[in-house]
Formats: sequence, structure tokens, C-alpha cells
Amino acid sequence: MAQQDDADAAAPPRRGRPRDPERSRRIMEAARNHFYVHGLERASVDAIAAEAGVSKMTIYSNFGSKEGLFEAVVRDRTDRVMGGSVGVEALDPMQPRKALLAVGGQFLALTREDEALGKMRSVYGAANAQREACQAFYRQGAERLISELAAYLKRANAAGTLKVPQPRQAADLFLAMFLGDGHIRGLLMLEMPDARENKALLREAVRVFMAAYAAAGRDA
Repeated sequence: MAQQDDADAAAPPRRGRPRDPERSRRIMEAARNHFYVHGLERASVDAIAAEAGVSKMTIYSNFGSKEGLFEAVVRDRTDRVMGGSVGVEALDPMQPRKALLAVGGQFLALTREDEALGKMRSVYGAANAQREACQAFYRQGAERLISELAAYLKRANAAGTLKVPQPRQAADLFLAMFLGDGHIRGLLMLEMPDARENKALLREAVRVFMAAYAAAGRDA
């Protein structure tokens, strides 16, 4: 494995996942664990490489830097939320309530996860010193989530099922409804809402959004 890793390290940086799926899985899993436990600043590329069973140069050749690896981890988590069992592009613009329940449910689950909360604490704590990482976190997290939901809302507006003159603003408002009390409690490592509370929040957020943006004559 070491010889293969050294050969890969000699290749030009690809700034993305390694081509070997199993090695990619090991690196991403090790990186997620270390960023969650140690935060961005204290996480060690040497330790991540050792846990993944690759050389440090393999990580640098594929991700460019620790910040690049961090961005890949954030991108991977966003992929799971927006492109997993319910991909935004596949959502039916004729059924906005169903689509919003799907997207909202996935986003709410993300905001309650220990791993996601740990990344947020890490980024907030490093905001002054790690501008590149903060930009990557925003680009692959909030920016992408809002943009993809806005694209769906634009399609629903064109289909006449929603009336959304400003899709990006509407997407931002919808996702923001899940970043209130429960999310703040999670960031502060306090007792989190239970499944019943989360389900009630999801339904109410969708009800409020539909009441504001449903096209005339549509059931909110």
C-alpha cells in the first residue's frame, strides 16, 4: 500500500477524491472523525493519514491541503442531504408540499447530527484564523443548500404551484426555520429536541411556507 500511495503522491494534485473508492471511503471517514473530535485547527493530517492507512502525501496530492480535505468532507455531507434518497433535481414541482417535507426533513436531520454540529463549532472557533476553511464550509454547505432549493422553487414557480418571486430569499427563509432553539441547543451541547418535537417543527415550517408562497387556489 505504501508503494502505491507514494506513486499517487507523485501525480499532479487532483483536488478531489482519490480514484480508489475504498481508499476514498477510509480517508473521508478518518477525516470526519478527526475534524469532529479535534476541530479544524487541531486536526492532524498525519493522524488522518495513519488512520486511513495512506501516506500524508496521498492526502495532499488529492486534496491540496487540510482545508481542502475539510471542504471535501463538507461537500460529501451536503451530497448526502441534497442528493441522497431524495435528490432536489428529482423533486416534482407539481407537489411542493411533499418536496418541502423531504428537503426540510433531511436538512433538519443534518442540523441535529453530532458530526454536523461539531463541524460548525470547529469553523466558528477558527473563523478569525481559517478564512479559507470558513469560505469552503459556506460554499459547500449553506451556499449550496440554498442554491439547490432555490432552483427547485424556481421550477415550482414556473409550474404555477408556488408563487415565489425571489427563490433564493425564499429558500433561505425556509431553511432558516430549522436553525432556531433546537439548533442553538445542539451547538451549546445542551439537551436536544426529541423526534416528536422535530416532526412537529418540520410540519409547521412547511405549513407556514406554503401559506406564504402557495399559488392562488392551491392547497397550503
